[in-house]
Amino acid sequence: GLQEFEKSPNGIEALKGKQDLSDLREIHSWLNRFFISRIGIRTLIGHYLELHEQVEVPKKDYVGIICSHTSPYEVCLAATHDAQYMCERQYGDAPNVEMLGRIDLTMAYVPSHLYYILFELLKNSMRAVVEHHSHSGTISTLPDIRVVIADGEDNEDVAIKISDLGGGIPRSISERILTYLYTTAGPVSTDLEGLEDFGRENPLAGLGYGLPISKAYLQYFGGDLELMSMDGHGTDSFVHLSRLTDNEELLP
Repeated sequence: GLQEFEKSPNGIEALKGKQDLSDLREIHSWLNRFFISRIGIRTLIGHYLELHEQVEVPKKDYVGIICSHTSPYEVCLAATHDAQYMCERQYGDAPNVEMLGRIDLTMAYVPSHLYYILFELLKNSMRAVVEHHSHSGTISTLPDIRVVIADGEDNEDVAIKISDLGGGIPRSISERILTYLYTTAGPVSTDLEGLEDFGRENPLAGLGYGLPISKAYLQYFGGDLELMSMDGHGTDSFVHLSRLTDNEELLP
């Protein structure tokens, strides 16, 4: 898709003028429709295959790829472990993660989707914390990242907040953070064809699609992702998980 766009009149003009592709609404809109369709297709195929396997080998608490007792706390623990591994591989250190709120909560959701979302957000927070405090000379005392899981009987959604003290995001680029192909990290030198979904050996940052795809995963099931940042201080990421009841599929 990107190669086709680069050969199109708009793509050629953008490359001639060295315009950042993340500024082009056309490519962002096209990629968003493409990835939401891809998420839908993979969800249906994966769900069908899991249902077929579970006829022979039942899997406790699972119906297809949906776990009726998904624990956001346990999924966050797994995502934290992998994100810390990648951060330590890149920088030699990683901040701790403190989890608060409804750590006993379970809900019906797709664990692999939730893992991807939390993994991407935690990676970004860890990178921001390490880089911000290395510049300020306080890397030996990295502040914790705080994860709060909020839920109540009358709540419409289950909300997860990830707060970091990583210096925040300048207001001038805040609207571009959730667009495809935009990244605050340097260029990636890794062979992109060898990357795996959710792979721990992938680059820590720099690909430019982690956050927008996380938002697409959430919106596909009726949720959303919001970022609120204080430049010079830190960023709060809000994950809104819609309970899987009677939501309609989001179609592009």
